[in-house]
Amino acid sequence: MSQESDTVRSLIEQLNSGIDASTDRIGIVLAAGHGKRIRSEISKMLHEIWGKPSAQRVALAAQDGLANRNQVVVVGIKGADVVRSTGHAEGRVFAYQENPVLGLPGGTGDAVRVALEAFDPSDHERHVYIFPGDMGLLSGEVVRGFRQIYEGSDADMMMLTGRYSGSAESNYYGRILRVPEHDVNGAASGDDRDRVIEIRQHFDILDQDPNTPYEVEFNGKTYAFERQELIETREIDTLTFAFKENALREHIANLTTDNAQGELQITDLVHLFNEGGLVVRATMAEKEEDILAFNVKSVWRQMESIARARVYEKLRDTITIVDEEDFYIADEVVDHILELDETQGPLDIVIGKGAHVGSHVRLNLRVHIGDRSKLTGNIELGEDVQIGVGVQLSTYPNQTLRLDDAVQVLSRNILKGNLAVGKGSRIESGVIMTGSDDFPLRVGKGVTVKGTSYIYGCSIDDGLYIEHSVLKCQHVAARTRDDGSIQPIRYVQPDPEGLDSIQEL
Repeated sequence: MSQESDTVRSLIEQLNSGIDASTDRIGIVLAAGHGKRIRSEISKMLHEIWGKPSAQRVALAAQDGLANRNQVVVVGIKGADVVRSTGHAEGRVFAYQENPVLGLPGGTGDAVRVALEAFDPSDHERHVYIFPGDMGLLSGEVVRGFRQIYEGSDADMMMLTGRYSGSAESNYYGRILRVPEHDVNGAASGDDRDRVIEIRQHFDILDQDPNTPYEVEFNGKTYAFERQELIETREIDTLTFAFKENALREHIANLTTDNAQGELQITDLVHLFNEGGLVVRATMAEKEEDILAFNVKSVWRQMESIARARVYEKLRDTITIVDEEDFYIADEVVDHILELDETQGPLDIVIGKGAHVGSHVRLNLRVHIGDRSKLTGNIELGEDVQIGVGVQLSTYPNQTLRLDDAVQVLSRNILKGNLAVGKGSRIESGVIMTGSDDFPLRVGKGVTVKGTSYIYGCSIDDGLYIEHSVLKCQHVAARTRDDGSIQPIRYVQPDPEGLDSIQEL
């Protein structure tokens, strides 16, 4: 066993939860493919779609849409990175598809086989759903619709298919062959109408003789498909399936590597299920973008643009987004904004061009975020907070940064860590403020900090004016002068260090 395999298995042992044996549904996320065509050292499954790795997005959509937390995430090449990124969750287990890592035949069928080995068979019929980890725009709503159609049907196997909108010549996906209305003899197909016969691969279609129809037997009848008819078929395979578990376990054992890829392919189960007299059906996703997956960078970036457009569509009439093509607001913040709008009414929030608002940020009424500002970590903003251009606010996971009502943080300041700024304070340009776990930074109400100032781990009284000062781990007290005003703090600098290292040339 390789060192990589040892690392992956050790991580899986640490992070695995467990499958509830009484569950009616289990999701499988295929996240073992590294993706050679993506041309990156980073696994394709870890390429982010709107702030989250693609595989993690698929896993979350599956849990939401299946109304069930039980799932198996299959990892392979770069498996340790995928396991760490996807992370522990109740009901989630990881399975390791080692064959491709060792240079042995793999494939999607092998990945599903590995997933099935990660949980025991059940004495009651369960449904197993399979999703590719690179389909990062998949939503819980789409999964829910697929589930409802499948579980309301007579299908032993159902496919979620897509409609290809590009030119027929550029369609490299597998085509879905459904039973047509009549067989080659003109006899009606009857109840078999629209059942799935097979997935015909693009390269097989191109190899077909233009003058000889492709003929296939199904339930004792022969159906024929012209080459051009297949080329122009718009319904495509998405590698998204639902199965009755017992039938899946029985037939996956019969998969072989007798195909062009020399791998165990899940798509070959269509033929095996039909051969076994089981019912295979398909339902098409309403929107092509819902089932979009990526193998190359250009499609990945296209998916990111679609994700951004979706967020803008949700928020465009609720808050002001200065540039709809250049912003980031994490999904969790989007949900919070919509909740605020529902409970508190008009928000008057403004998000500047290129602004980045991370998942643990909590906005508030009349908050303005300036162009190119970046907010990441546990950040709580009061009402009427104003963030200028190019400001950076950040924390470590166990810290909280809070700006109370009417705080202003002007352009290009940096505030980070365990930090709180009191109501009505103003942080002008050129300021760095930091608080740590041992030395939190607490700034009182109505404080002004300006100039090239650095403040770390201090406690600052209300009403102070601080300019061009470096203050570390100190209590900065408000001293009242004879005229009743508060003594400003200016030009407080620490003693220099290292003067003996500086010499004239």
